[in-house]
Amino acid sequence: MRHILRRAGFYLIALWAAATFNFIIPRLMPGDPAEAYIARLRAQQITREQIEAIRQEFGVDPNVPIWKQYFDYLNGILHGHLGISVSQFPMQVTDILRQSLPWTVGLVGAALIVSFCLGSLIGMLIGWKRGSWYDTIVPPILTFFSAIPYFWMALALVYVFGVGLSWFPTDSGYDVYSATPGWNFDFISSVVQHAILPVITLVIGTLAGWVLIMRNMMVTTLSEDYVLMAQAKGLSQRRVMLNYAARNAILPSITSFSISLGLVVSGSLLTEMVFNYPGIGFALFRGVQGNDYALVEGCFLVIALAVLIANFLSELAYAFLDPRVRRS
Repeated sequence: MRHILRRAGFYLIALWAAATFNFIIPRLMPGDPAEAYIARLRAQQITREQIEAIRQEFGVDPNVPIWKQYFDYLNGILHGHLGISVSQFPMQVTDILRQSLPWTVGLVGAALIVSFCLGSLIGMLIGWKRGSWYDTIVPPILTFFSAIPYFWMALALVYVFGVGLSWFPTDSGYDVYSATPGWNFDFISSVVQHAILPVITLVIGTLAGWVLIMRNMMVTTLSEDYVLMAQAKGLSQRRVMLNYAARNAILPSITSFSISLGLVVSGSLLTEMVFNYPGIGFALFRGVQGNDYALVEGCFLVIALAVLIANFLSELAYAFLDPRVRRS
């Protein structure tokens, strides 16, 4: 319990540091969100009073000290207020993130889980049968596909399966013309159908990494004394492979999985751009493109929060699998 509380305190400090840098860095850049919005209104007649009101609305009033803006920013985070979007005015950033987050979590989360489970399973079997023909053939093939950038992989899948064969849709997260959002069969089936190509893109691109990590750790673990002892005791091959070798070999993969899980909310920017998928990555792209400081800050804050939570959960899982961590 003391170990968990100590690590929780560390992550709270890390979250405060991330929020602080998220506040400082955009303000070191030239311009501010109020200027970006006022530039859109140059064709209209706006008064000085309106400009001051806009600056107050966006929280960048030059008459307000920077330290007060900082504490107002932290207070807004605690109350779930991340500012107003410039590119989608007058929508709140929290509303945009609330709409985008489920799409990214569903898409990239599903792809990550499938890739992690499938890659760990394949790596475990290859490592157990090291030196076999599939140990020689499978890793190089998967490495070749993982070397292809997501952008080109997505375009190739769109061209072959979307345009050429017309098997899958290639745009948006669901059919906006025939499906009504909600817990109904038409909408869910449309979402699944639209997610197939993006998920395949992400799985193909990340599968080799999980396979190689698990394969190499299995080879190392199989030479450990406790594995040799289990084999000498006459335990079944399946029990030795799963309970002794794979359980210890998967520990580094869990650490990598937690980091990848935290990055789920950032999505795969290029993949979401190709498929016009309404996730966090695409929202971040639109925020950068439209000089939407508040939206960019909100996206980065959610990404930082997700990474910290995922790492904390991985430490809990690591402590459960390795009792030595609990005694440290």
